[in-house]
Formats: sequence, C-alpha cells, structure tokens
Amino acid sequence: MRWIRFLSVLTLSATYWLIVLGSTVRVTNSGMGCNGWPLCSGQAGPLSQFHPLMEQAHRYLASLVTVLIVVLALVVLRSGDKARHMRGPALTSVGMIAVQIVLGAITVITNNTPITVALHLLVAMLFLAVVTVTAVGSFIGADRPWSLLHQPGRLAWCAVSALFLVLISGSVVVDGGAQSACASWPLCPSSTAEEGLVALQLAHRSMVLVGSVLVVAFLVTLLRAEEADSAERKLAISALVLLAVQVAVGSLSALNSARAGIADVHLAFASALWCVVVAVFALAARGAAVQSPRPVLRTKMVA
Repeated sequence: MRWIRFLSVLTLSATYWLIVLGSTVRVTNSGMGCNGWPLCSGQAGPLSQFHPLMEQAHRYLASLVTVLIVVLALVVLRSGDKARHMRGPALTSVGMIAVQIVLGAITVITNNTPITVALHLLVAMLFLAVVTVTAVGSFIGADRPWSLLHQPGRLAWCAVSALFLVLISGSVVVDGGAQSACASWPLCPSSTAEEGLVALQLAHRSMVLVGSVLVVAFLVTLLRAEEADSAERKLAISALVLLAVQVAVGSLSALNSARAGIADVHLAFASALWCVVVAVFALAARGAAVQSPRPVLRTKMVA
C-alpha cells in the first residue's frame, strides 16, 4: 500500500497542475498555439514561441498524467485484496482520461469552439474528483466499509453537487464572454453589457451563494460530529479557508474586469477547493472498521 499511496498522491498532484496549466493556456489564448494534434505543427519541441510552448507543455503534462493513471490502475489490480476498494475509482480514472484525450483532440480540431472548451473543463473537474477519491482510498484500510453512494449522507451529496454546478456556471460565464459583464460585486446595478451576459454573471453569483451555504453547512456539521477524526477536521478547515479565499478572489476578479492573471488564480483556487471538498466527502464515506472475530479457546475437560 505504500507504493499505491505514493502513486495516487503523485497522480493527484500532477492532475491538479494539469488543470491549472490548462487554465493558463485558456486565459492566455494559447489554445490554438499548436495547429496539429498530438504534435505541435509537426514538431515535438523545443518550441521558441510562447503560445505553442504553453499548449505543448500542457500536452506533455497530460501524457505524464495518462501514464501515471494507467500505472496506478495496474498496481491496484495486482495488489489483490489489500486495494480491492480502490479498483472502481482507479479503473474509472482510466476511462475518464481516455475521454479527456478524445475531447482535447476534438477541441483542437474544432478550433477551440466554446462548447468543446467548456466540456473539456467540466470532464477535467470530474476526472480530478475521481483521482481525489482514489488517493483518499489509498489511506483507507480494506477492513473498513466504504460506500460513496450511501455513507456520506444527503447534505454531503447536496454540497458536492452544488459545488460542481458552481464550476459549471463559472465555465459558462467564461466561455460565454460574460466574465467582465459586471464590474461591481456582489450585485450588478449599472452594467453597460448585454442583458444576456449580465444574466449569466448574476446566475453564476447566485449559484456561488447557494453552493457556499451548502458547502459550509456540510463542513461545519462534520466538524461538530464526534466521530470525525483529525484528518477529516483538518481537511474541512482547509476547505473553509479555501472557500473564503475563493470568494475574495472572485470579487477581485469582478472588480478588475476579469484580468487574465486573476482569472487563472480564480480557477486554481476553485480546483483546489473542489479537490479538498471531494476528499472530505470521500473520507465521510467510511464506515466503522470491521473487527475480525476472536478465536474461541476450547478447554479440554478431563474426567
């Protein structure tokens, strides 16, 4: 399990930075820095220009993540009963990285159409969630029941679902060109942008409000639970801090007309928040440890 933990954490870290680098590619308009796929205009590198370099670096990191995902799945399958609870997430991550590769190719072929870019990001967030669950599973013993469907509870599912909808609405805002529609925060009293763009921005902010309330309720409820261990409490506190920072960065992005650098940081914190909340959710899916029955000692009766 030591190797599985190392591989799963390394894969999670590489996946997170892959999403952050993908965000940098998008906000710097480097998505079409390479005309071809998988090579960059027929070249493997080195590349001297900024936009091709950013795009090809993203592809190289995606290749590394793909290798890590496949290796991790093979190690989990070969580990027998020790990692049997990780087989589902590990195999799911293999399928999802294959889908992401296809979506990435389609995005390049279609010249970064908004719908393919948004779909690429949303699948990336789901992929990050699965990789996070796999990493958490490496720290859970096989002797503990682990049910993501039943164990976390309704509030946990509502919080995670709402946070994912926040990510979706944020992607729609960016790809719809509404990121600078409201130069004020939290309301938009006097905007000169089109009504449709303003509506998108306000819908996202409303979703952030609802999602934040549900996430805070889930985390605070967990912190107050007596059965929560130190790992759950630390992750829950980290998620609350990240949520506060994310709201602050979001307001700063709005007040600065969604500058590229701030927008990139905004998505980086959003990805980190998503990762930590999913980790808390996965830990909450643990049941009590199953104790093996003690052997019964039989005494021999002597007549």
